[in-house]
Amino acid sequence: MDRSQKAESVAFLNGVFSEAGAVVITRNLGMTVAQSTVLRNKIREAGATYKVAKNSLAKLAVAGTDYEGLSDLFTGPTAIAASADPVAAAKAVVEFAKTTDKIEIVGGAMGSQVLNEAGIKALATMPSLDELRGTLIGLIQAPATKIAQLTTAPAAKLARVFGAYAEKEAA
Repeated sequence: MDRSQKAESVAFLNGVFSEAGAVVITRNLGMTVAQSTVLRNKIREAGATYKVAKNSLAKLAVAGTDYEGLSDLFTGPTAIAASADPVAAAKAVVEFAKTTDKIEIVGGAMGSQVLNEAGIKALATMPSLDELRGTLIGLIQAPATKIAQLTTAPAAKLARVFGAYAEKEAA
């Protein structure tokens, strides 16, 4: 890498750290190209990014962001998974790590809170932002539907009673 490529890489990583809701640091333990492609696809589907980065450049990029506490984790062949949704990147990486022993979850962070491997796995078990939104909307809509059912129920009962009387008179 020449100097301009390094500067671009640092700027890209700094942007990732600035916009991320959560960051997961992984260590590659000899993944094949096929495994790496599967992992990248899973992460992309989750709406996250995955970048293999030089440790020295990652340490420069993390400086001045909320994720400054991660600089100690950048040792060995590391990669960075990040997403705006605090759960998406963690879920994708943890699911992939269950299928192979070629990747190690080193740790990560959610904002300025640095997490170890167990913290990342706990984060992965939480519902995603979209799932939480769906649950919340369901809870908000439920009382409205119940109110509508209660207000229409007496009228429906009256209609059935009048219908029964009309059938009785007709017969």
